[in-house]
Parts: sequence; C-alpha cells; structure tokens
Amino acid sequence: MSDIRYSKDHEYVRVEGDVAVVGISDYAQSQLGDVVFVELPAIGSAVEIGKEAAVVESVKAASEVYAPISGEVVEVNDALEANPATVNEDAEGNGWFVKLRITDPAQLDGLMSADAYQDFLKTL
Repeated sequence: MSDIRYSKDHEYVRVEGDVAVVGISDYAQSQLGDVVFVELPAIGSAVEIGKEAAVVESVKAASEVYAPISGEVVEVNDALEANPATVNEDAEGNGWFVKLRITDPAQLDGLMSADAYQDFLKTL
C-alpha cells in the first residue's frame, strides 16, 4: 500500500515514487455534496504548498483545492471533466485531481497520517 498523508484542508497526497497523487478526502467530498464541475491546472504548471491547485464545484458550493505540497503538475485527471461525480464515488481512488513531481519531500512531514487525520476529523 502506498503512503497516504492528509492536510487540515482535507486534501490527500498518495506518494508513488517521486510523484504525489493529490485529491480531496472522502470526508471533503461528503461535505461538498454532489460534485458537478472540476477545474484542473495546466500540465507543467507549478503549484505552491497552501495555494490553489484546482477548483471543485458542487451543488452546494465552489471550493478551492489547496496544494498540500509544492510540485510541478505532471498529469491531471481529465476523466473528471466528463464525469466529475467520480470525486463523490471514489474520492481517494479514481477521483484524484493532479499528479505532482515532488519538489520538497520534507513537506510531506507536515501532513497527517491516516490515523492522525481520523483523529483530526473527530475534533470538527
């Protein structure tokens, strides 16, 4: 199993070698409701930790997806444009948003483990 880490903004990072798969947590998609649109960054663009990396819109609201780590966008999940509901159906699997080439692996240390994230959710 790959290493999954979470931010306090409810994004996840699944590390696969030197690439980080980024999306929103299952909790986040449940809070958003039915996702109807996803706006993804351009391949080759740089995203900065804590800054907007994508936008997700649901029937309830539009929300920024913040980069949990910095990196270069090497792939985007184009399938979400045709079927944004994939985010609701499989947020932490096929509903990923972007893949980033990790520029600073030490940033991963600032994210929560799955257990720590579950504990964090209990405080909300």
